[in-house]
Amino acid sequence: MSNRVGKQRGIKLVTLYAGSLFFLAAAIVWGILIGSADLSVKEIVGILLKNMTGYDGFFDGQKNIEMIIWNIRLPRILLALLVGGALALAGAAFQGLLQNPLADPYTIGVSSGASVGAVIVLFFQLEIAIIGSYTLPLVAILFSLASLFLVLGITRAASKTYANETIILSGIILNSFIGAVISLIIALSSGDQTREVLNWLMGSVAMKNWGHVGLFFPFFVLGAIVILYHYRELNALALGDEAAQYSGMNVRRKKLVLLISAGLLTGAAVSVSGAIGFVGLVIPHLVRLVTGADHKHLLPISMMIGGGYLVIADMIARTIVSPQELPIGVVTALIGAPVFTYLLIRERIKRRNMAC
Repeated sequence: MSNRVGKQRGIKLVTLYAGSLFFLAAAIVWGILIGSADLSVKEIVGILLKNMTGYDGFFDGQKNIEMIIWNIRLPRILLALLVGGALALAGAAFQGLLQNPLADPYTIGVSSGASVGAVIVLFFQLEIAIIGSYTLPLVAILFSLASLFLVLGITRAASKTYANETIILSGIILNSFIGAVISLIIALSSGDQTREVLNWLMGSVAMKNWGHVGLFFPFFVLGAIVILYHYRELNALALGDEAAQYSGMNVRRKKLVLLISAGLLTGAAVSVSGAIGFVGLVIPHLVRLVTGADHKHLLPISMMIGGGYLVIADMIARTIVSPQELPIGVVTALIGAPVFTYLLIRERIKRRNMAC
């Protein structure tokens, strides 16, 4: 009987991973095909092979078409993929770590730190000569790191054990303070500056290039590897600090490692794309419905679905009111809010029926 159950679970997991990979691949292909320049699959494959191998025989068409695909559309899609995966992975980690279903990548205030760094750059029109247009994301990353260590410092001062409620309250304090600073800067800004700041805050992966992908990629790899490696610790922490302590885990140290890793992922993602909401909140809840609470499968599948979801959201943002473009954060909020409302009502009804 147990062998049969194990076999059925194995088939289910294989199906889930295969379905997630298919969704991810379909989102990438769809994102590359859809745009102002209509190209065939053969031409796009030729452009990709030519630029990856350096062999000119794969594509001998117009240079401007090749530039659109390789220098504009592909890095934009890859950045959306990485940012979506990072936010969904960080959201799943925060929800397990803090034992709070409402936790998301922005809970501890790291995104606010990145936002205020970006807003300061936009307000003062700062540009460091040696890094040029990368001044904004680099300054935002530095501010996000500073805010991460500030939250950890506040939490440490109030609770030696890094209690979950103290971490959340520290994040709320920092979010509120930085929100006030950003509001002050917006109030002092001119009309054009205000529009520029608000557009950035609503999130977008437009006008991004390979440099932005390269800037974010090391943070993504480092944060993702550490979080995926610690799935056992997240399973234990999701049962409570005491239960994790009884299992022999150094709870304080593991919490610090996971907080820093998820904070790095979030801060770096916000630095290159702005604050994109609901991905890190909704995607882990949706994935948990089919994988269950085991972080061994919840984390990687959330990462794949989150990446594919943001690629599709970006495709909708750039085509639905073409030739104009919506901020991607608007699309994720319009989709995410009703989905999360449905999940919330569903969960409450389920609990009420179980109590009866």
